[in-house]
Amino acid sequence: MEAGKKRLAGDTARAANSDEVRELRREAKDLKEVVAEQTLELRLLKKSMLGDGGDPE
Repeated sequence: MEAGKKRLAGDTARAANSDEVRELRREAKDLKEVVAEQTLELRLLKKSMLGDGGDPE
């Protein structure tokens, strides 16, 4: 009965199975790669806009 009350109150946390964990880790890795690529592209664009590659300040 307590579990039902918690679920109705919004406590829906549960342990993920190993397949879900594996998939989430793969997705996190992929997202980190995308962020790294975007960061590199941004730095290259900023460097090309500055001309000398120095710090804008």
